[in-house]
Amino acid sequence: MTTAPVVAPEADDPLTPPIARIATADEFVRMQATPEFQDLRRRLRRFVFPMTGFFLGWYLIYVLLGVYATGFMGTPVFGNINVGILMGLAQFVTTFGITGWYIIFANRELDPRAAKIREEMEGFA
Repeated sequence: MTTAPVVAPEADDPLTPPIARIATADEFVRMQATPEFQDLRRRLRRFVFPMTGFFLGWYLIYVLLGVYATGFMGTPVFGNINVGILMGLAQFVTTFGITGWYIIFANRELDPRAAKIREEMEGFA
């Protein structure tokens, strides 16, 4: 398979976007050691690990109650709706809530820092 060579756009052509250069493996390794990258990684982990632990714990409680506390899970709340159904629906609500919270967090905390790192890595040809 052959590919056409990459040609830089004309400097005075406003319709042609600049071409991002491809960083080398050594540049990626050096970037991983920078304080900016370490800060980005630390911020991501500070959010993701606790949220994952929280949700897995919440799900485990739900499953264990379903297995070992069938009387409690079958307790009617109103009409044919019982505690188990409400907790099952709460699993969906929790999932969407965590997802929304992550989107807000990523837009505010991660994306600007990642864009800066990407710009430093790619530059423009």
